[in-house]
Amino acid sequence: MVSVRSHTLVVLVEDKPGVMNRIVSLFRQRGFNIDSIAVGHSETPGLSRITLVAQGDDRKIEQLVKQLYKILEVIKITDVTDENLIQRELALIKVTATDRNRSDIMRLVTDVYQARIVDATPDSLIIEVTGPPDKIDSLITMVRSYGIKELARSGVIAMARGARVVATTAQPVVA
Repeated sequence: MVSVRSHTLVVLVEDKPGVMNRIVSLFRQRGFNIDSIAVGHSETPGLSRITLVAQGDDRKIEQLVKQLYKILEVIKITDVTDENLIQRELALIKVTATDRNRSDIMRLVTDVYQARIVDATPDSLIIEVTGPPDKIDSLITMVRSYGIKELARSGVIAMARGARVVATTAQPVVA
C-alpha cells in the first residue's frame, strides 16, 4: 500500500536569479502542492537554504528529488522527514479585540502559548507566535472564535538535532 505523508526537504542552492522559480515550476509540473516553503541565506556565502514541505509517497518524493538535482544551481538536497528535527515557523495573527475580550485574548496568548502581542489598536491585536506548526495551528484554532482579520505564516524551517548537519561541508562555519 502506498503511503502518502508529509516530507520535509532541505535544498541548498546557489544564490542566483530564477532558481526559486525553476524549483517551484518543477513541483507544479509534477503535480505536487508545496505545503510550506521558506528560503534564506545559509552558513555558506553564496548559498541559500530552502526548506520545502510537500505531501507524497516515498517513491514520488524520491523521483522529485532526482528531478531537482537536474537544476544546475541545486547543490544538495536532504530529505529530513525521518530525522529528529527542530521545526519552527513564525505567524502574525490579527484578531478582533473589544474591551470585553481583550484581556482574555492577551492572557491566552501570553500565558498558554508564550506568544507576544506586537500591536494593539482599539479594535484589534496582532499576535506574534513562533514554534512548531502544530503549536501555531492550535493558537489559530483558539483565537478563531474572536475573529481573525488577517493571518500570515512564514513557512517551516527545520534543522536536525545534535551533530547531524545538512550542509555542503562537515566543518562548522565560524563567523
